[in-house]
Amino acid sequence: MLHQGGLGSDSDGYRSLDLTGFLLAVASVAPLVWARRAPGVAFAVSAAATLALIPYPLDVPPGLLIATYMLAEAVGGGDTPRRRLWAAVSVAAFVPLTMTLMLLGDASLSSMSSGMVAWATMFALVWTAGDRSRLRRDRIAELEVHARLRDQELRGQRRLAAAQERTRIARELHDSAGHAINVILVQAGAARLLHDRDPERSLRAIETIEEVAQSTIADIDRLVRALREDTGLAAPAPAGTTDLEQLVDRHRAGGLEVSTRFDGAPRGLPSGVAWAAYRILQEALTNAARHGSGRADVRMSYGESAVEILVRNPVGDRNRPGGGMGIVGMRERAALLDGTLEVHDEGAGMFRLRARLPYDPPATAGAVA
Repeated sequence: MLHQGGLGSDSDGYRSLDLTGFLLAVASVAPLVWARRAPGVAFAVSAAATLALIPYPLDVPPGLLIATYMLAEAVGGGDTPRRRLWAAVSVAAFVPLTMTLMLLGDASLSSMSSGMVAWATMFALVWTAGDRSRLRRDRIAELEVHARLRDQELRGQRRLAAAQERTRIARELHDSAGHAINVILVQAGAARLLHDRDPERSLRAIETIEEVAQSTIADIDRLVRALREDTGLAAPAPAGTTDLEQLVDRHRAGGLEVSTRFDGAPRGLPSGVAWAAYRILQEALTNAARHGSGRADVRMSYGESAVEILVRNPVGDRNRPGGGMGIVGMRERAALLDGTLEVHDEGAGMFRLRARLPYDPPATAGAVA
């Protein structure tokens, strides 16, 4: 551009390209090498070299425009308001300073007005482009931070879900093993007492112990495998009336006299509600067998919004349930489903347990019910 005398036709009053002009042209673009590391210094050096090129036909200052873009891209944002202000003032002051130097060099205001307007427009556009590029870069960095935080949050949620699943499996393991031990304890006592006077019933009690032990071993194996593999339960949850009746039949076979009554149309229950109903009834019947006199009355009511479980059994004065963790565990299961569990001593040696489990439990309860 300097060698050709400018972009347009040759103009009088400008110096032809010489060694000094060549060196100044090099000096106006050389600072771009370190403009990323020191944009302010690169702009200052390029601006000084460009001002020294005023006697030459420099219609467009390419080095300084690039330095302006990189300066606008480097500064700004909420963390560096003062740097951004000084950078903007420096760029805005360049055109008036250039006009002043040209006027001191005997240039007429009319001859340079159009060129200065073009320069001012170019610097404004380049500054805006650099500033928009900085905003875009900051936005991308912000999105990357949000993405990392979201990924960390998802990993935390997965760890929490895994911990909740392990807690649920551990609770199932506790309930299954505790129920089995109680049944085995009751049946072992019955077998010992009936061994001499009623060998046949004693043998049935021993058979019940064997069946319960085998079933419990299978449950423990399934639950421990689920813990090791970090997966859910391998077997489906109880689905409704049929599973509850089978549970009652097993207790009948173990020597507990159970009367049952089902109100409302039998229906399949949601997984969490089914597990809770199954375990609550299982614990209640276990308590009846352990602390009662061998009889229990069970009533299941399928309402429009919830299933209710009512268990009544006679107990002795010295063997009232409620001192262990069974009642606490049942109450926790009901609470997780936004349900209720009440236990009452009705007097006259009768104990009553009533549980109400809504069909639509809270969303957070499904993972741990």
